[in-house]
Amino acid sequence: MLSKMFKTIVFMGVMTTASWANAPAQSLRPILRPEPQVEPTNTVHRAAIVVQSVRPVLRPETPKAIPVSADNSKFQAWIRGFKTRAAKQGISRGTLDRAFRGVRYNPDIIKRDRNQSEFTKTLWEYLDSAASDTRVKNGKAALRKHRKLLEQIERKYGVDKEVVVAVWGLESAYGTFRGSEPVIEALATLAYDGRRGRFFEQQLIAALKILQNGDTTPRNMTGSWAGAMGHTQFIPTSYLSFAVDFTGDGKRDIWSDNPADALASTAAYLKRSGWKSGVPWGVEVTLPRGFNYGLASRKIKKTPKEWASLGVRGVNGAPLRNYGPASLLLPAGHRGAAFLIFKNFNAIERYNAADAYVIGVGHLSDRIKGAGPIKARWPREDRGLTFSERKELQRRLTAAGFDTVKVDGKIGPLTIEAVRRYQRSIGMEPDGYASLVVLKKLR
Repeated sequence: MLSKMFKTIVFMGVMTTASWANAPAQSLRPILRPEPQVEPTNTVHRAAIVVQSVRPVLRPETPKAIPVSADNSKFQAWIRGFKTRAAKQGISRGTLDRAFRGVRYNPDIIKRDRNQSEFTKTLWEYLDSAASDTRVKNGKAALRKHRKLLEQIERKYGVDKEVVVAVWGLESAYGTFRGSEPVIEALATLAYDGRRGRFFEQQLIAALKILQNGDTTPRNMTGSWAGAMGHTQFIPTSYLSFAVDFTGDGKRDIWSDNPADALASTAAYLKRSGWKSGVPWGVEVTLPRGFNYGLASRKIKKTPKEWASLGVRGVNGAPLRNYGPASLLLPAGHRGAAFLIFKNFNAIERYNAADAYVIGVGHLSDRIKGAGPIKARWPREDRGLTFSERKELQRRLTAAGFDTVKVDGKIGPLTIEAVRRYQRSIGMEPDGYASLVVLKKLR
């Protein structure tokens, strides 16, 4: 499910490690689906690949170009070897024959995998699309249209119906961009390609198990170029773990025009990930002058009362409600919005580990419920660091004595802490924000 995926436009901000069903650690980058301008319909369209779904993206591990072979005979030889391995994992000959009938090497899949943008979107640019007026309007329309179904799902799993709708909106624009690539061919091509062969072979085996279970057919098993499927873009391993048959027809059909199984599966996934009823993902807050930005850490948790004693207030000035321990998140540093994030932030994060995605789902769900836009201003004069600039930042921080441990272009907790220590050493606000300003000072 989104649970984990690749695509094209990077979010400049905090990275965590889990997506794409615990795929090898790589750079996750959310991507936005185009926004339908009318109430969603049941018609499936093929999305353009650039600037699309709010899906994570796996950046190639190395910028070195890898030759793309169009030699289908070598691919067919690989398939023969793969079938032997698949059979040892319980895949029947009949399933393999049906699944691979007509499958050929697809060089377009490899081109899409290689063509991942060097440039990044900032969080505010991402949210401008993720929670735009159009996406909010379409989300409210989808909620009205499927209210009875969504209320049944909410009662069963305890996950807010608006959150389920928000995931649906970011993953496939409420079902209008589910992807039309044959999943077996796409996964086989990526597994054969070898760059992340082990991971994609695992997904291919899982997809074959889905077919063998009778949940769908090879013809109907379509999705994104990287194998994410259905209304809420499950990858095969996540499907096997979390998909449910909500309609009771004996199939877990996330591909159908009827979104029931897909939406219920999303709620089941979030529930299994620790979702707590009656708890928000997070709340926007204001901070007092002179606030200690070193407290903005996922490792530091305080009750709302304890945060209030430090001057943290809701944006409307009201006292903070006690939803349990919370961490302070400054996704754009001290010049952007601040959020207290609660346990349900972590549940959404299991679906997609990029902070931008979690905030996008949470904020879109709030807007669908009737809340207004984020109140704080963003530092819109900033631009996102490119992948190479993020690596340069890490190299320069480490050379200056602020070790990031890795130079991988991913702004994770270690890099954030290194930035914070560097900022403190030169008299900047130590908010840990990996900005172009920090890079220029390091230069």
